[in-house]
Amino acid sequence: MPDSKAIFVATKNAGKLHELRALFSGSGWRLETFGGYADVAEGTSSYAENAALKATALYRQLLRAGRAENVLGDDSGLEVAALGGRPGVLSARYGGADATWPERRALLRRELAASGSGDRSARFVCALHFIRNAGSTIAVECYVAGSISAEDAGASGFSYDAAFWYPPGRKTFGELTGDEKNRVSHRGRAVAALLRGLEC
Repeated sequence: MPDSKAIFVATKNAGKLHELRALFSGSGWRLETFGGYADVAEGTSSYAENAALKATALYRQLLRAGRAENVLGDDSGLEVAALGGRPGVLSARYGGADATWPERRALLRRELAASGSGDRSARFVCALHFIRNAGSTIAVECYVAGSISAEDAGASGFSYDAAFWYPPGRKTFGELTGDEKNRVSHRGRAVAALLRGLEC
């Protein structure tokens, strides 16, 4: 029998899983992983499409293992206005599959400088795709606006957090505590929207 309050997450990203578990804490839902989860090839044009691809892949992998479970797919990225929205859905692949996060942030700043634009505005976007164990779905997408900082600041978070300046907090996401970031982030807003949908 499936656990009606368990959600299996389609990710191998430890930072993302840690953040999602904190966001779902106290909601009554419990986030799990499936050891047999195999990553799916992602597209290049849509966060929503990629989140759905991941969730559907995990749902089918669990079914093949004889388990009908709730699953969640997440796709997120950083969009920089002066770069035409890049790196966008390619955020985790920006600079090549073997690039480190500091290398990706440095590349981002080099390309921003080369653009000749003084516009440093950016936004983080998160799409979530939830599939109930019976097969129905809920999809949400949210974002948070900010800008690219002149240099990295803060050791919290992961990915582009140290480079993302959040004006209301007057800090980068890398300088915010986990709780502070979760209250305002793109992923925090998406999880809140999803939880509202799950109450219906």
